[in-house]
Amino acid sequence: MLNEVIFYTLEKAIKRYRQFAQAGIDRRGIDITIDQWLVLNVIRDMPDVGQMDIAEQVFKDQASIARIIELLVKKGLLDRTTSLADRRKLDMKLTESGCQLIADVAPAIAQNRMQALSGLDEAVVEQLKCWLEIIFLNCSIHSSESTQQLHDEHA
Repeated sequence: MLNEVIFYTLEKAIKRYRQFAQAGIDRRGIDITIDQWLVLNVIRDMPDVGQMDIAEQVFKDQASIARIIELLVKKGLLDRTTSLADRRKLDMKLTESGCQLIADVAPAIAQNRMQALSGLDEAVVEQLKCWLEIIFLNCSIHSSESTQQLHDEHA
């Protein structure tokens, strides 16, 4: 019965891919989780990013992001300082070790993705991305409408 629900199948595929991808990184002896790797990538790609934006980018809550950042600092992969411009904000920058780790993980990530998508040609992958984006937008639109309806009903 659950296998008939597309969202169950989608969640099952995502969970299996995350397990598979983590195992690929672990086999290479690299001490990092997928979530830690994602956070490092966001910080590398968006140097002025705040914790709230990181949380949105990697689909985690802010408390989880704070724990991940603390761990990355302890591992020596990330430098964190209080912003001189805004003392409420943290400035974060990958260390040389953090940059090297991203480079070391890149082949595992590429191999994981290639294996996971084997048997699917590029056109199919692009179509799937389009369909998933439509689902995301549909849920975002309806979520906003539902939120607006709740506000209207309680105004």
